[in-house]
Amino acid sequence: MRNIHLLAFALIGAVGIAAGQARPLPGPDVQQIYQRLLPQIEKIPAFDHHAHPGFSDDPDVDAMAAPPDFSEAVRTRADNPELIAAAKALFGYPYADLSPEHAKWLVAKKAELKKQYPGTAYFNMILDKINTESSAANRAMMPDYLDPKRFPWVFFVDSFLFPFNNERESARNPDEGVYIPLQEKMLHRWMQQENVAKLPPDFDGYLKFITQVLEDNRSKGGIAIKFEVAYFRPTTFGDPSREQVADLYHRYVTGGIPSEKDYLTFQDYIFRYLILEGGRLHLPVHIHSAGAIGDYFSMSQSNIMNFENVLRDPRYRGTTFVMLHGGYPLEREAIWLASMKNVYFDSSFEELVQYPAAFKDVLKMWLETFPDKVTFGTDAFPYNDVLGAEESYWLGAQSARTALTAALAEMISENEITEARALEIAHAYLHDTAVKLYEGRVH
Repeated sequence: MRNIHLLAFALIGAVGIAAGQARPLPGPDVQQIYQRLLPQIEKIPAFDHHAHPGFSDDPDVDAMAAPPDFSEAVRTRADNPELIAAAKALFGYPYADLSPEHAKWLVAKKAELKKQYPGTAYFNMILDKINTESSAANRAMMPDYLDPKRFPWVFFVDSFLFPFNNERESARNPDEGVYIPLQEKMLHRWMQQENVAKLPPDFDGYLKFITQVLEDNRSKGGIAIKFEVAYFRPTTFGDPSREQVADLYHRYVTGGIPSEKDYLTFQDYIFRYLILEGGRLHLPVHIHSAGAIGDYFSMSQSNIMNFENVLRDPRYRGTTFVMLHGGYPLEREAIWLASMKNVYFDSSFEELVQYPAAFKDVLKMWLETFPDKVTFGTDAFPYNDVLGAEESYWLGAQSARTALTAALAEMISENEITEARALEIAHAYLHDTAVKLYEGRVH
């Protein structure tokens, strides 16, 4: 009899454990949960951690430009029917297509609204329409038509890697023929900003010049520094000595073309110096970590995991890293870099190139792993007059909110989290986690 009682107790315990354990599949209640969550998630004011706000004729939207005849992902092409929904939601677009004739209406409507909402009011109005409180502005320079309170500045620092003769780099392929001259232009703009007529003759002077730019940009409202280094070179970084790099600087600052090995060695040191200075100045370091456009972008040489030796370096524990775009398309491996206390992920670009059904699965996996290290961004960009930053803001925001809701609904249905916890995660992803990184400097 005693054995029967023990068996019954064991079975009751097993049933209790099973009832509380996460299930491998969502149940029939997932759709109802989704419908309950969506209105609540749509009400959360967002902080967009990564975007390129501006008009299509503004050359300062980015420190780079698209290479010639690049292949565009299907969801950001002008023939994506979702863009019609964006135009309707934002501008009351009256047509069911974006034919050239009908698109003229949209261009004219935007021009009319720019007059109706002058100065900073136009893009503030766009953020209001998509319930976005603030949007980090990744831009070469900030214009007077963006409100710095709503669009905190993230500035580019790759140009400091290219102070020497760049003839070989520019001639490497047609993509670099577009990219490298723009880095040279950006470096000269920093020099003009600091009233530096020519580069300092000594390496210590060059490092001081870099620091001066960072400090000035921080005083002008800059909240983070941004690397697009994966477009220009492999993302494996050596660790040369200061003396070795000072010698290279002295050798090439006044002329001559450095060998590829010498240039990479110099860049290794400058990259690491910028990371250290970012930590000292409390400027988080944003790093492009996804695949990218162009015929010569190397997926293998820019793999996000290449950054691991830098991210795990104890010298940089005081630096906050934001891995933009989450290493797409290597999100599953990449998320484990967020196990480090000072490494965060941003989902921008992913919700623009993936449809919500696919992005939902990525976001769910991230939120099941490190929900307090993942942040929302759109990567909005003014592709042209018709598909502007406005429409890509809308598309990214809508995709993120619906995919987030679907991911959380499945997690609730599968007994992973409660609805209360789901809403906490939603607030963190859409707003709270990113805002905490900037010490009260953003809303």
